[in-house]
Amino acid sequence: MIRRELYLEQLQGLIGKPFIKVLTGIRRSGKSSILALLKEELSISVGPGHIIYFNLEVIEGDGFPNAEALHTAIIDRIKDDKTYYIFLDEIQNLSGWERVVNSLFASKPVDIYITGSNSRLLSSELATLLAGRYVEIPIRTLSFREYLQFKAQFGDGEKDPPKAVWDYIKLGGFPALHIAEYDDASVESIIKDIYASVLLRDTIQRHHIRNIDLLERIIRFLLDNTGNLFSARTITAYMKHENRKADVETVYNYIHALESAFIIKKAPVYDIRGRGHLAFREKYYPGDISLIYAALDHNFNRISGILESIIFTELERRGYDVYVGKLDNREIDFIGIRGAEKIYVQAVYLLGDNKETIDREFGAFKGIQDNYPKYVVSLDERWSDNIAGIRRLHLADFLLGPY
Repeated sequence: MIRRELYLEQLQGLIGKPFIKVLTGIRRSGKSSILALLKEELSISVGPGHIIYFNLEVIEGDGFPNAEALHTAIIDRIKDDKTYYIFLDEIQNLSGWERVVNSLFASKPVDIYITGSNSRLLSSELATLLAGRYVEIPIRTLSFREYLQFKAQFGDGEKDPPKAVWDYIKLGGFPALHIAEYDDASVESIIKDIYASVLLRDTIQRHHIRNIDLLERIIRFLLDNTGNLFSARTITAYMKHENRKADVETVYNYIHALESAFIIKKAPVYDIRGRGHLAFREKYYPGDISLIYAALDHNFNRISGILESIIFTELERRGYDVYVGKLDNREIDFIGIRGAEKIYVQAVYLLGDNKETIDREFGAFKGIQDNYPKYVVSLDERWSDNIAGIRRLHLADFLLGPY
């Protein structure tokens, strides 16, 4: 297994701290592998029997018909007053798990690490029982930097970043795609399998969705419109045009179900001049760009939305809260806010030497008076100097830049 340092460093800094560590992220993003790597490191210094691990992915496999059985199994393994490190993988599969974790945390010498493929893991009873006593570590699919590390170990992929980024665009970041060399048919099969698993197990089954046809139409609309501003009413109007009935409340419920499974993420609109959020329209981006290919196809016409999606996810990975900026009648693709820091990013497929395109993309920042970093990111192989303090970067350079 390849060490994913970004996440391991976060977890290492939390070992022994009085918090429950909660790893969340889309199914197959690598949560279990990161947990296994941490478990392996701890086993070097931790005494025999003081690491307790259960995989709840298949409940029957570990023999837990209910939460009480899991609690009993853990309690039976705690023999002394030394710290026990408890790893519970895909914990959301066991109803009532929250009280097990709460009881152990409150009464035993334990350091608890759990993973889950549903964002509502933290809006459940755990949030009430342990308010302020857990920390969430969002696990995302491979960054471009991690992709290059995987390719260096598992394959003979392109080494030059500006060229390699095109393979990253084509494949996406699910780790399973990058642990070996696959032909196009195998890649498509793996992507579709991941998509079907996430949609079925973390959306349809978990949220008891009956109108599967409507759900699939909504997700295809969302993915086909990656990078476009729209509202739930836009989707209901589209469904009406498709002779499908869907009220606004149902659309919102289905979108929330897709968000909770990390299939999509929302980028709210931020009014720069008014310094507030505009709630009537948002943009949505996939949890990984390969989901677009699984639900739709490889259509190069979607390259602008795919480029935006990669940048949006990278900004979130770096710890920014990410918004779509509005300044009068101009749109700024992304505003990232991280504490007192701020970053502005415009994403464009190609600038070339087209004066109209250059003026439009760089002009989006006109009227912003602060001195925070501003970038125009594209896939141009060659580019001119920066303009008025606004940096012009190739996508690969932006993704490999400092955090």
